[in-house]
Amino acid sequence: MPFTLHGLPVSQGIAIGHVHLVSHALLEVNHYHVAPKHLKDEIERLNDAIATVQGELVGLKAATTSGQAHSEVGAFVDLQMMMLADPMLTDTARELIQSRGCNAEWALVQQMEQLVDQFRQIEDPYLRERQADVVQVVERLVKVLLGHPGHLPPKRRDGLGTIIVAHDLSPSDTIGFRDHNISGFVTDVGGPTSHTAIVARSLKIPAVVGLHHVRDLVEDDELVIVDGTRGIIIVAPDEHIVEEYRLRRSELEIERSKLNRLRDTRATTLDGEVINLLCNIETPKDMAAVKTVKADGIGLYRTEFLFMGRDALPDEDEQYEAYRTVVKAMPDKPVTIRTFDLGADKALDRAHSRVEPNPALGLRAVRFSLAEPKMFLTQLRALLRASVHGQLQIMVPMLAHAQEIDQTLKLIEKAKAELRADKVKFNESVPVGGMIEIPAAALALGMFIRRLSFLSIGTNDLIQYTLAIDRTDEAVVHLYDPLHPAVLKLVAGTISAGARFGMPVSVCGEMAGDPEYTLLLLGMGLRNFSMHPSNILEIKQQVLRADLGELAPRVQRILKMDEQARVREAVERLAL
Repeated sequence: MPFTLHGLPVSQGIAIGHVHLVSHALLEVNHYHVAPKHLKDEIERLNDAIATVQGELVGLKAATTSGQAHSEVGAFVDLQMMMLADPMLTDTARELIQSRGCNAEWALVQQMEQLVDQFRQIEDPYLRERQADVVQVVERLVKVLLGHPGHLPPKRRDGLGTIIVAHDLSPSDTIGFRDHNISGFVTDVGGPTSHTAIVARSLKIPAVVGLHHVRDLVEDDELVIVDGTRGIIIVAPDEHIVEEYRLRRSELEIERSKLNRLRDTRATTLDGEVINLLCNIETPKDMAAVKTVKADGIGLYRTEFLFMGRDALPDEDEQYEAYRTVVKAMPDKPVTIRTFDLGADKALDRAHSRVEPNPALGLRAVRFSLAEPKMFLTQLRALLRASVHGQLQIMVPMLAHAQEIDQTLKLIEKAKAELRADKVKFNESVPVGGMIEIPAAALALGMFIRRLSFLSIGTNDLIQYTLAIDRTDEAVVHLYDPLHPAVLKLVAGTISAGARFGMPVSVCGEMAGDPEYTLLLLGMGLRNFSMHPSNILEIKQQVLRADLGELAPRVQRILKMDEQARVREAVERLAL
């Protein structure tokens, strides 16, 4: 008898296949005594497992270098490699084996539970989420120690794929999905803006998360349908339901193939307004995808991925080469590079981290940059050097105070003076802009407009800070709503202020790449969208169908509404 489960849709598309349950009981290991004469062998067994997992992670890292996986996966793998080398995990496990005469699996799990408890006490959502990385690293080690390689099932004769059903999946787990005929995944936990969800979208694998107890409700090899657009799982569907969803999937595939025809078409509305569709990238390796969709430039280059997951900070020359590569790849097109968005929520390593009571509201982004002027100056020098190769723009994250801009501009002038003294060329008039991702900034735009050349709205954090919602916490993630009237007023107010003062404004958060919000943002007056390359063509299709003269008055009426349900209904009607 078919039945339906409802979760959070995080990656669009339809998948039909058989369940492959991923055990969550792996870490319920046996505890047994190891004789003193065998303790050295037990520690060596742990060392061998660590070496094996290090090799696995190096292989996963190589997949990102060769372009087989989304570049963000590389950062996640780096983080897991750091945790694998962390003495708090591995050295302590060795000490437990020696002092308690226990087996390696039990020692690892005991120490993992201690570390997870410490992470749970942290208020910051990003750091708290890192407990999952600790668990996933230990799971890898335990798999090796127990001789469970975790092979996926072979391709099936009925032509259907495999649906991975798990409590949770690490981003690195998604790398080999296509190689094993994996057509979708479903998890108990997770949210729409989690790292795994972002990777799933980049790989175009349908996914539904946040189902809580899905592993208890399905069986291995059971037929299921995953509707990643609606957040629906249909378990044990009959043939009529399967045929209906096959037809829907075919329609979606036809639509996707049609989108490829739009690559050479300029994004212009029905009434002749040209819209700029730019890309968000993490590393220079993303430029291949950017060129494939023929984007209008780079709206956000997240430079923190140069800094994370490594023992030594990148020097000026290494940074310069990374920035130069991207700028030269986009001749005659703008490349907006954000200064590092680092801090306690995106820690470099233990030497550069500090304990804070609430890191999300602490020393991060521009605050961290200004607290580390030498490190910041190195980045600014590298950015300025790269500016001679194209239309580079510098963007500063997480602004709230005028003095943050003043101090940043002074450091930029200092970097310029040093380069002049060294007779190094740079663009004297490189534009400097700022991100609007804190409500205080959106409500006091004048001080930024007077000092900056452009603005970019980071909707992910703006929504989170406006609604006081931890978007990684499954207990409250359903309250994370881009269509909350307060959020829309902040976004629309920023776009309107930019138009009034002749200052370019873009949106580089997830809203920009979601076709559900394209017409709404166009009606607000947005002309610059920045998103993941995989979303460009779908957003372009929305733009080509839009009539701004008709949209603008309808959106103005929406902005006067103060009930979320009415707002959502009105936004849905924009597409009719």
